[in-house]
Amino acid sequence: MQPPPSSVTPAKAGVPPFSPLESEPRGTPASAGVTAGRGNEVSSAAAPESKSYRAVVLAMLLLVYTFNFIDRQIIGVLAIPIKTELGLSDTQLGALGGLAFALFYTALGIPIAWAADRRSRTWIMTVSLALWSAFTALCGVAGNFWQLFLCRLGVGVGEAGGVAPAYALISDYFPRESRARALAFYSFGIPIGSALGIFLGGWIASSVDWRTAFLTVGLAGVVLAPLFRLVVREPMRGRYDPPAARTEPAALGEVMATLARKPAFWLLAFGASSSSTVGYGLIFWLPSFFGRSFGLKLFDLSLFYGSIIFIGGMVGVWCGGWLGDRLGSRDPKYYALVPASAFVIAVPLYVAGVMAPAKELAFLLFLVPQALALMWLGPVLSAIQHLVPPNMRATASASFLFINNLIGIGFGTLFFGLVSDALAARFGDQSLRYAILIGLGFYLIAAALLALASRHLAKDWHR
Repeated sequence: MQPPPSSVTPAKAGVPPFSPLESEPRGTPASAGVTAGRGNEVSSAAAPESKSYRAVVLAMLLLVYTFNFIDRQIIGVLAIPIKTELGLSDTQLGALGGLAFALFYTALGIPIAWAADRRSRTWIMTVSLALWSAFTALCGVAGNFWQLFLCRLGVGVGEAGGVAPAYALISDYFPRESRARALAFYSFGIPIGSALGIFLGGWIASSVDWRTAFLTVGLAGVVLAPLFRLVVREPMRGRYDPPAARTEPAALGEVMATLARKPAFWLLAFGASSSSTVGYGLIFWLPSFFGRSFGLKLFDLSLFYGSIIFIGGMVGVWCGGWLGDRLGSRDPKYYALVPASAFVIAVPLYVAGVMAPAKELAFLLFLVPQALALMWLGPVLSAIQHLVPPNMRATASASFLFINNLIGIGFGTLFFGLVSDALAARFGDQSLRYAILIGLGFYLIAAALLALASRHLAKDWHR
């Protein structure tokens, strides 16, 4: 599964510490066996780190990604007391959950990833973690809609540098044959973080108030940032790629020109973003749906829905990564066909769950489609890494995230709120139920786009 473990070459005496504001030093060419580093981060290019250290790195990346989604999704369960205290409409709540976060998150993602292809990815992630955590804490002192909107903008600014550099780091710590599983493990941060955001948010808000919930999770992330920086070293770029692929960072225009010639990239990106329209919308709105439709109190619904996300999400993410590695090694088309099939199966199960007359039945019906809905993460993210050479991966990942998050987060959460408000005159408190049913159609669009992508993957694969 992985190359044999080997030791890390100690840093040479007298090597000055590396500043995150400087270009990453490259030293001798990759073929010479020396990779650049900063102080204690100089490592052997010819020999990868031990399995145990790679496991530690992946665990740290998972922890940071978990905080990413705690801070991103906690507002979903806190929307209920926020709506009551600040007197907000569903449209305003949708803007806080999606548009406010997505504006700068998407706009800054590509330039930050461009920097990550040139400078220290670990430093970029450290600063990003501290920044988004601080703004999450500031959400707890907001006094009106616009103050909360600006704080959510700040969370988006910080999180813009938290994901694409991590994808690139994983690609340099894990070889191709285990990369989809490593990315799937990293993607556990989505269900774990989303579930913890709902669990902790509901528990703290019901025990104290919603403001304390923001302050608690935000300050915890600020504490984590320096620990991440101390533990995770910068690996050699393109370690598991052919020597010819280890080139200087590509210009942004060169990356865009490469992606323009690869229809698989665009079909994967728009397919994933269509699914994220529903996925982010459901994560934000289902707590409110369970509260309105089944009369669940804040703490009870946080346990109820948090369990669905955690159990279903963990199973789905891992199964998607396992199937992606197993089938994708035979033919790259399965990196797209596995999630496309999952989306088609998920739709009728979600419909049954939304229309369920009792919360116990809804719980069982939501578990399976929640798993199916997240099976795309490992296969699609792995495919994106294989469509470009290593010196373009962070920028290509950010381009993918730009499309996925601008549409998925920016439009999805707001879409459900707008439709719910539009249907409120006719359906009252049940308007959110029908808004969700309408939104499920985006899963079918996602399946169609991914099926088309499967026809192009073999041709567009970078070799």
